Amino acid sequence: MKTGIPIYDICSLTQKREDILIERFAPYLKSHRNLHLAHKHSFYHLVYFAKGGGSQTIDFQQVPVTPNQVYFMIPGQVHNWAFKGEVDGYIINFSEPFFQSFLLKANYLEEFPFFTGIVNDAVIDVPVEVQGKVIQLFEDLIHETEEPKPLQMDMVRSMMLQLFISIARLGLNTVNKTIPSYNYTLLRSFQKLIEKNYTSIKLPKEYAELLYITPNHLNALCNDVLGIPAGEVIRNRIALEAKRLLINNDLTVQEIANQLNFADNSYFTKFFKKQVGQTPEEFRKTTNTHE
Repeated sequence: MKTGIPIYDICSLTQKREDILIERFAPYLKSHRNLHLAHKHSFYHLVYFAKGGGSQTIDFQQVPVTPNQVYFMIPGQVHNWAFKGEVDGYIINFSEPFFQSFLLKANYLEEFPFFTGIVNDAVIDVPVEVQGKVIQLFEDLIHETEEPKPLQMDMVRSMMLQLFISIARLGLNTVNKTIPSYNYTLLRSFQKLIEKNYTSIKLPKEYAELLYITPNHLNALCNDVLGIPAGEVIRNRIALEAKRLLINNDLTVQEIANQLNFADNSYFTKFFKKQVGQTPEEFRKTTNTHE
């Protein structure tokens, strides 16, 4: 009988007790062929494709793979690959505590737009004028970790931050031209609040109170920037978590409804059908068939 979706930590992939793994992508793929099946990570994960094709699926959203593309994932997201041809590049896996002793601001990584868990913000095509710099940073990271050196991990952390900032600037330059910084900060605060409270707080007016703005202001902000109302942003996050839980066959639909704080199974089924277009049972059957 099929069991729950695998959840990998860095130790299970390296056979060592480490908080960081930096490798070229081709040998990593060769060592972990089972990762083409749906799985979750307990760590942050990013890949830069130097060459390759096909597609990958992040949180049930399929994305084509192209050279000079980088993607970022946060812990808990569901992922699988369907590559075509020869694939290579660079991979970095790192745990949440890896930066905690290095950075005064504990939630610093959340400030990067690609570490929000929003797939459209996390898959980035690196333009030609930046590719050389980004590739060189990956090469420097590979070189830095080849043999022990004094202050090695601090150097790795500082180089990773250079990499993150260089890539973040690509998106932030575009955002800053189209969205006032106050609105962008407010939207990110809303998204962070949803991430922490989506099982217990489900109404836009409650989030508006936490943000010290009116429900109309929050709704207008979401419509202007995301093209959907605030309530839909909340419902989409709940539906995503439902999908993540449904691919675990060890959980019943009733147990999932309980975890997501629905009053009963029928209300959860009605909600899910409206958001996804399938009942939970139909989604579970079709998704597991495609793995």
